[in-house]
Amino acid sequence: MPSQPSKDLETFDNPNPGRDYVIRFECPEFTCLCPKTGQPDFATIRIAYTPDAKCVELKSLKLYLWSFRDEGAFHEAVTNQILDDLVAAVSPRHMRVEGDFWVRGGIHTVVIAEHGSAS
Repeated sequence: MPSQPSKDLETFDNPNPGRDYVIRFECPEFTCLCPKTGQPDFATIRIAYTPDAKCVELKSLKLYLWSFRDEGAFHEAVTNQILDDLVAAVSPRHMRVEGDFWVRGGIHTVVIAEHGSAS
C-alpha cells in the first residue's frame, strides 16, 4: 500500500546521547497552500538539530512534511509549526528550522525559527 501523509513523527533512541553532534535535513520539495489565494507555495525546509535522548525517524519526517501539501498556512506559521512539532517529538538540545520559500510576487521569504541554545 502506498504511503500517505501523516502528522505522526516517529523517533528512535539517540545512539550517542553523551555526545553533542548535529543532524541536518534538507527537504527541497516542501509545499503548502497560500491561505489567501489557495495557490501552492514551494519551499526548501532545512532542519538542523542537536539530539538529546531521541532522534526523528526519516520516513515519518517525510510523511509529516507531506501532510502540509493541502493546508493553507502563512510561511511564518508553518515554519514555527514544524519546529514546535519536532521539539515536542524529540526534545532536542537545540533545533533550527529554516523555511526558504520560492519567490512570490517578487518577494523571496526565508523564515528561521530556533529552539534552545546552539552548542
